[in-house]
Amino acid sequence: MKIKVSVITPSYNQAHFIEETIKSVLSQKGDFELEYIVMDGGSTDGTVDILKKYGNKIKWVSEKDKGQADGINKGWKIATGNIIAYLNSDDAYEPGAIQAAVDVFKKHPEIGWVYGKCRIVDENGKNVRGFIKWYRHAIGRNYSYNMLLTENFVAQPTVFLRKKIIDDMGYLDANQHLVMDYEYWLRIGRKYKAMFINKYISRFRIYKQSKSGSMFVRQFREELNVAKKYAQGNKWLIFVHTFNFYKITISYRIISLFL
Repeated sequence: MKIKVSVITPSYNQAHFIEETIKSVLSQKGDFELEYIVMDGGSTDGTVDILKKYGNKIKWVSEKDKGQADGINKGWKIATGNIIAYLNSDDAYEPGAIQAAVDVFKKHPEIGWVYGKCRIVDENGKNVRGFIKWYRHAIGRNYSYNMLLTENFVAQPTVFLRKKIIDDMGYLDANQHLVMDYEYWLRIGRKYKAMFINKYISRFRIYKQSKSGSMFVRQFREELNVAKKYAQGNKWLIFVHTFNFYKITISYRIISLFL
């Protein structure tokens, strides 16, 4: 039987970008069954009209939620796939992304979740921040939980995980609005092995109105606080993450001047 892959897209007033996201998911081909679910938070900008265009190719709900993590959790709860992922409504998959993840899961039954290479693009789809992309790929090639505690090198749009992880470890922390992904990687990473896919899996969009573009200092500070929780008093790991916090926030401040 084919592996079933469920992809969840949380969305709220992203009509400008969401169709590119949808097309990037529905165009995925390979030896798997695809279930695509869009959890819309009650958009008023034409998003629902776009969703209606795709008929039964998409399962979707448009209703108020408690934020991005809550929307993702709702989608995960109704997902029926063996493999689960979520892709935000301003990001997109690269061709062959899902099949690349499926291949790893078939070949490595001991692996619980995977992540890969991610392009960074602006609102017009232009590649940006090449050095940051290269840096994250360089340090993330060989997965290490201790390394993950010192900085977040996992690109969220590239992650796929076995459904059994969600059944075992629960859902995203809905109280987290900026680092729910990193908190989840640290929570599941203590128990389940991850593997890096040396292939471009997705495109992550950054622009001034996005969370990563407008609240990066707060985001990285919250990552540090989450790491402190999971480091369980390891002063060296906390020290390294603190150093990385200042390094990356200074770098982003400089980059933002030219964004």
